[in-house]
This record gives sequence, C-alpha cells and structure tokens, in this order.
Amino acid sequence: MGSHARPNRLHRTGARIATVALVGAVLPITAGGLAEAATPSATHSVDENERTSGQAAGTVGQGQEQGRGQGAPDATGQDAPVIKADHAFLLDARDGSQEREMWAGAKADESVAMASTTKIMTAFVVLKYPEQLDRQFTVKQEYRDYVAKAGSSTADLQTGDKLTARQLLHAMLLPSGADAAMALADNFGSGDTMDARIADFESQMNAEAQQLGLTGTHFDSFDGISHGDNRSTARDLAKLGQRAMLKPVFADIVKKKQFKTEAPAANGRTRYYTWNNTNVLLSTYDGALGIKTGSGAEAGYAVVFAAERDNRTLVGAIVGADKDRFEDAAKMLDWGFAH
Repeated sequence: MGSHARPNRLHRTGARIATVALVGAVLPITAGGLAEAATPSATHSVDENERTSGQAAGTVGQGQEQGRGQGAPDATGQDAPVIKADHAFLLDARDGSQEREMWAGAKADESVAMASTTKIMTAFVVLKYPEQLDRQFTVKQEYRDYVAKAGSSTADLQTGDKLTARQLLHAMLLPSGADAAMALADNFGSGDTMDARIADFESQMNAEAQQLGLTGTHFDSFDGISHGDNRSTARDLAKLGQRAMLKPVFADIVKKKQFKTEAPAANGRTRYYTWNNTNVLLSTYDGALGIKTGSGAEAGYAVVFAAERDNRTLVGAIVGADKDRFEDAAKMLDWGFAH
C-alpha cells in the first residue's frame, strides 16, 4: 500500500449517536454527531433522523400496510412474502459460499441508488488487507469537513485522533460514519493526493463487484453519496452481503448493537468513543446477524440483512423502499425460514 494502505473515500447513510470523551472530561456526541464541548454541529443524512424515542439508533417507524400484491404464488407455486418493497431479494446461504435464491421481488434486478449500503463494499475492500487492520491512522480535518458539507451521517471522529482500521470499520458500519469511510478510502487507496487515493479505492470497489459477478452494481462513492452513477440491485446487494458475512471480522462487527473504544487523542490524552448500530433488526428480530442500513433523499430507505435459525442462514436486501424496510425484512425472513 506504499505510503497509504489501499483504501480511500467517504459516503452518507445513517448517522447514529456517538459518544466521545477525554480522560477527565466527557464530551457527549449528540444525534448531530459532534461533541457538545467546543465543536460546531455537523449536518447529517436522512438516516440520522430515523430514530424514534426509546429505540436504538437508526429505528424507523414501522407501518402496517400490506404488500402490493406480492402474496401471489411464485415460480415454485409457494406463496411469496407479503411486503411493500418491490426492490427486494432473499437467498439461502446455508451452503457457505454457495447461495440459493429463495425469492425475488418484482424489481429485484433493477439498478437503483443504494445509499450507505455502499459501505459493505468499502469494508469488503479494506478486509483484503488483514495485516493492516491494527495499523493506526490519523483523523484529518478534511474528513470532518466532508461530513459537514455533504450532510452525511457521522461517527464524529475528532481531528488528530489516531484510530486503527479495525476501529474505523466499526465507526463506518455501526453508526454509518461517512467520516470513517473517507478515512478508510484515503488510507487504503494508492496515489499522491487524497483525490487520487479515493479514486483508486473506488476502482478497487468496482473491481471486486466485477469479480463477484455483481452485474447491476457500480460505485462512484465510498460512502453512498452518489456522483451520478452509484447503484446496485437488491439481488446484487444480498449476494454482496452474503460474501461479506463469510469474513469473520465483518460478521463480528455488524452483529454488535454498540461498540465502545478508546483512541489516542490529538492532545496526548485518551478519547473514548461509543457507536450505536443503526440496524433495528438486531434488537427486534430473533436470530438477526446484521448487516447494513442506508437512506437518502434519492435512494429512499435500504437495508441488507441476515439472520440465522435452525442452522440456516438467510440473507436479503431491500432498496429504494420506505420506512417499513425493517418490517418488510422481518416478513421476508419469517417467510424464508418457513419454507
């Protein structure tokens, strides 16, 4: 990776509550993601506003409407799950690296904006370099500036703090920190400038998509904030999620409801961070394993999810949906485990 490990760049999807503290002085991070002690508030993506009182970060109100005629028998003659989402796909991953299609929504193969589910591939690329996971990287002011300008979700990384790639993966995958995604892209991409490193990292993301056979997927973003052509399909995202879950480090991170860590701060003291997972299913669905949420003005709401019951693991994806995505995901999983 030369002077820079091979990762680089940022995205927006689902800011959550983070807590940062210095030894001797606790600096709470608000829903806006910034310490209330002397730092200005940053704006955030749609995901940050999904929380409802008394729920885990990232909770979205669940509607009660029935699906749009998706209870009709599928190709096997079995009833399909009754959900609202059209861009949806479910697979059975019981055979490890081999997956079996269980059900596809009417628009499962239509390429649409995928918001912060993009960060699954960001993590997938970083995990190509396991020897770099415990290497420390310094948080740059540019990462915070990016989040503020883009209105992205944030892990509220503090300028000058040193965090490992492993910590940054938690910061990106749990509260959906675009600042953490940018830090990873900047340090795992190759090039003499930040822009060059980020471009290289995104090229790696597209190379991985091609190798995995994700024909409906293209990345122009490391965090999901599209520059015109950042898209995927529900089928591709489910397959990507299934492959990512084969990586123990990834699977271990995305199942956590909360992660607390500490890092050397810029002033030589110790900073404490707390990141909450935006995935409501971890608290509401028995057997849930992860994987990643996303939302945005263009993309709507998305979730890539996985659950395990009776030695079976199901993986699914919903994109371009509304706030009922978690309810729909639960219905898809219930249907899948019943078949």
